Amino acid sequence: MQRDSSPSGLLGPRDPSPVEISGGRAPLLLTVEHAGRGVPERLSDMGLPAGEIDRHIGWDIGALDLARAMAARLPATLVAQRYSRLVIDVNRPWDASDLVPETADGTEVPANAGLDGISRQQRWDEIHRPFHDAVAAGCDNGAKALVAVHTYDPRRRADPEDRPWPVGLLWRQGNPLAEGLAARLSDHAAALPLGINAPYEIEDESDFTIPMHAERRGLPHVLIEVRNDFVRDAAGILLFADLLSQAILDLELT
Repeated sequence: MQRDSSPSGLLGPRDPSPVEISGGRAPLLLTVEHAGRGVPERLSDMGLPAGEIDRHIGWDIGALDLARAMAARLPATLVAQRYSRLVIDVNRPWDASDLVPETADGTEVPANAGLDGISRQQRWDEIHRPFHDAVAAGCDNGAKALVAVHTYDPRRRADPEDRPWPVGLLWRQGNPLAEGLAARLSDHAAALPLGINAPYEIEDESDFTIPMHAERRGLPHVLIEVRNDFVRDAAGILLFADLLSQAILDLELT
């Protein structure tokens, strides 16, 4: 879908809408914050070396395909964000240092260096805010649980060794979705060793979707991290979509 924009805005008429929404019958909402690696036409290539935006620093590799497959199985509503996290990271609050990162896993992002307040606000208003407006609408339109779908690198450039978990589950407020999913995945070899609040943790300084939409509403929730080398092809996506979707369905939350 193309969009209208004022000449002073970030997104022009040939730039796609930042949000993809598909509906399902179940009262379950899936989100993909880092679904795409799109860059607004006005930012060109952001000054990045060729191929850098295709790395994990640019998007969550495999996350959108995984979430689409899960949404079809559940069936759930899906809200996904199309622009690269290097343009703006929609899972970051306004004050986060990496909301608009100047460097990412050792790569400098020239288009973000010394960004002025007006440009930062444009990215928030035209990409970050529409995504979260759509998530809020989904939560307020009967959603009974929220699942944020992410992927992560086996090893970042600064990591001394590989991160071992095929799947990580993140939450900090006890709820039946996260706890039940952890119990069920602990019985599946494909998910082991299971990461509990690994490779990351949910924190107010570095997370937005779960604190803003799930915790504040008291919705059952979980942030799922799948190691991206497991979902780089159709077979891996189907394996983990089946595994995660069936575990959620077994909980009978909806």
